[in-house]
Amino acid sequence: MKITLAQLNYHIGNFRKNKEKIVETIAQARRRGSELVVFSELTVSGYPPLDLLERKEFIESCLHTIEEIAPHCQGIAAIVGSPSLNPAPEGKNLFNSAYLLYEGKVQDVVHKSLLPTYDIFDEYRHFEPNTSFHTLHYQGKRIALTICEDLWDEQPIEMEFGKSRLYTLSPMRELIKEDPDLIINIAASPFAYNRIAAKRAVFTGKARQYRLPVIFVNQVGAQTELIFEGGSMVVNSRGEIVREMKRFGEDVQDIVLEEIDRMEEVEVADADDYIPQVHDALVMGLQDFFGKMGFTSAILGLSGGIDSAVSLVLAAEALGAGNVKALLLPSQFSSGHSVTDAERLAQNLGTPYHIIPIRRPYEEFEKLLEPYFRGLPFDVTEENLQARIRAVILMAFSNKFGHILLNTSNKSEAAVGYGTLYGDMAGGISVLGDVYKSDVYKLARYINRDREVIPEHILIKPPSAELAPGQKDSDSLPEYSTLDRILYHYIELQTPVDEIIAMGYDHDTVKKTIQLVNRSEYKRYQAPPILRISSKAFGAGRRIPLVASYPTEDVL
Repeated sequence: MKITLAQLNYHIGNFRKNKEKIVETIAQARRRGSELVVFSELTVSGYPPLDLLERKEFIESCLHTIEEIAPHCQGIAAIVGSPSLNPAPEGKNLFNSAYLLYEGKVQDVVHKSLLPTYDIFDEYRHFEPNTSFHTLHYQGKRIALTICEDLWDEQPIEMEFGKSRLYTLSPMRELIKEDPDLIINIAASPFAYNRIAAKRAVFTGKARQYRLPVIFVNQVGAQTELIFEGGSMVVNSRGEIVREMKRFGEDVQDIVLEEIDRMEEVEVADADDYIPQVHDALVMGLQDFFGKMGFTSAILGLSGGIDSAVSLVLAAEALGAGNVKALLLPSQFSSGHSVTDAERLAQNLGTPYHIIPIRRPYEEFEKLLEPYFRGLPFDVTEENLQARIRAVILMAFSNKFGHILLNTSNKSEAAVGYGTLYGDMAGGISVLGDVYKSDVYKLARYINRDREVIPEHILIKPPSAELAPGQKDSDSLPEYSTLDRILYHYIELQTPVDEIIAMGYDHDTVKKTIQLVNRSEYKRYQAPPILRISSKAFGAGRRIPLVASYPTEDVL
């Protein structure tokens, strides 16, 4: 049986466009002699639809679109993801479902059983979990069709409370009782650079466990902050990956079921070499954010520092150099090389830029506030004032010309609150908010892999906000090589504070870092959406009370 794997980029709620993609792919697969085409999770609606699932007309559009796709399945079958209605009087109104369409109608429907409610997932908010199991019967084959999490039943619980597994139910243990010929998993599994190997291990492990080939079809594309890398794959019954599809791009490929176990294992990208994938993820994230929102141009403040430099390059790659405008906004505290470095970068890329000094408006604000601030020393107030003047100018350009302001803060800064609310924290989308400072430098080196795009001086000079005379980041923060490791353990791994200290990190440094993270929650609450590339990003996947008092002093 020839099967087509359709890894496509969907647009949430754009039923016409999603249907056109599905129907066109079905027609192409039929012309190539395929008997089955497999699409990803919630194909029709796009994933994640969130509270749009509470709207009656949205669900009606989902069901109507399934009805419109079905007549195109003549001589070929399709597995298509969509919400479906729960007919039972009890429970949630909807299932997260996969439809088998064939001979112009719905032949069967499978519902998702394991509904994730961790990190960015909140599926139980809208969906009822399935509790009955059956294989699909098609062309003499029995297919164990699972939806995303249904094949992740053995994943460990992140925090150790004496439990080893997150779920008590295993859909595959039920489906294997019907002696299936293969496993198909349709998914909307978001990208996380530190979960690449773990994701592959799920599918190779299940193939070995059940001695069955596994076909995995994942969504690709970005939906606001969530980035889906694709990376669909075919695994033989020995647990060897025999096909891995494109990452960060649409891809449609055919596979013959009976040949899977005769295919040789393919070489896959090194999971530890994550910087190229982070680069591609951020570029696609920007492309889809702008494209799906109907925006065409961006603007950012180009300081001559590493963060704005990398952000500008990524935006230029995503949108085209001519569609990204840079504003150089030097103050009296800016070094001369910051302006020349920024100019050189803009010229290397061919991006338009303007130099608008902020010294005069800053001095006018000083005069305005002098009667009230008289006799008080220069402090963070005056530093923040500069950042907010820059934000006013950037937003003026945004309003006047329709540019979307890109926020250029990195994850290290966002974590410890090293940014100005309503100043350099402003923006419509945060490019680097899930990238630690150490990795920003690695991204810059990757960008310069073939030629010097980012001037070398930007990469080697000490990082500085340049809001005060002689200011350096290291004046108020630990070295980023140390800071980022502490933050990674505390945020991504949720390692207890005493265990971080036991790793050899200085007690006072750890204490100060954790205090800064916790005190800055109110800032992050007001920050723009952040392109997510890790397993624990700031935003929807990390919910911390603003008024919490934890960890307390006795813990620290």
